[in-house]
Amino acid sequence: MIARSSFLAVSLFLSLGLKSQIRIYSNEFLNIGAGARGLSMGSAQVASVSDATAGYWNPAGLTGVKNDPSLSLMHAEYFAGIGKYDFGSIAIPVADNKRTIGLSVLRFAVDDIPNTLYLIEPDGNINYANIRSFSSADWAFLLSVAQTLKETGDKKISMGMNAKVIHRNVGTFARAWGFGLDFGLKMEGKNWSFGVVGRDITTTFNSWSFSFTDREKEVLFLTNNQIPVRSTELTAPRVVVGGAYDFRLGNGLKLKAEANLDFTFDGQRNTLLSSNLINGDPRIGAELSLRDVFFVRGGIYNFQKTFADGDTLNRKKVWIYQPAAGAGFKLGGSFHVDYAFTNLANQSNPLYTHIISLRLDLVNNKRPKE
Repeated sequence: MIARSSFLAVSLFLSLGLKSQIRIYSNEFLNIGAGARGLSMGSAQVASVSDATAGYWNPAGLTGVKNDPSLSLMHAEYFAGIGKYDFGSIAIPVADNKRTIGLSVLRFAVDDIPNTLYLIEPDGNINYANIRSFSSADWAFLLSVAQTLKETGDKKISMGMNAKVIHRNVGTFARAWGFGLDFGLKMEGKNWSFGVVGRDITTTFNSWSFSFTDREKEVLFLTNNQIPVRSTELTAPRVVVGGAYDFRLGNGLKLKAEANLDFTFDGQRNTLLSSNLINGDPRIGAELSLRDVFFVRGGIYNFQKTFADGDTLNRKKVWIYQPAAGAGFKLGGSFHVDYAFTNLANQSNPLYTHIISLRLDLVNNKRPKE
């Protein structure tokens, strides 16, 4: 019985051995977010993002990186450290600040998963020395390019594109490689901005291959698991639109508010707008800044309908949401530290985590001042 449990993690992907098709929640690790600033604002970012994390949120926002390269790093741990999520990105402005290129790397993994396949010897004795560990890791590499199309006075129009490579592996048992494209557009005015991004616009694919020894195949067979074969998993496109507005409050205070609407087309989800054809999930966030040095942020997203707590008789459903909050500060004009405190589920199921991210503008002190 113990040996059978060793393939609990492996069984999560056994269904991939079926025919190629678009799957709901495919490549969902790409929707976690990037950077403590964005996560603390409820992931409402497509209109206002203008740093190196724009390669993730909206590649058109990379044109906000001016004069010098910008580097962003983030680390988060989920489920008491079981799951680890890391993000890093760099944005480099070129062509007299009219174009920006970027590279982003994401990794979400569960490491040190015990493999108890060989725990029980053929003679029935238990040998703990036979326990081995493996990792289940999802990687994404985003190569971005953004271009300023038009800039007059306070108005600016930019576009951007991502080419992304996805690599997923579950120990030595399974591997997948995938490829997809994202496209973004951003328009800015004096106090407002609008953004739209199409993710996986080409229908991103993951091509899975599996490798099992004869002994492993025997255990899968004896535990009534299907032995998977090479397959392809498809990720349907999604579209996120959003708008942001800056409110000048005086005395160095500024409030930035943003609202996004995330549209998915891969089957009915438990979202505010829900159907078999299209789903819409709103995201709302705000950032209060003091002299662009200290920041306080908050947001809500992931609206879902569920049964009210304690209502066992009427089974009445209520709307719940996922909250987020955070803060940040800037040192020396080029170093930023941001913090987010967010719930992985919703306010009725508290699974909070702490997220820290750093941003460094790689200022060239020898560059002539303009």
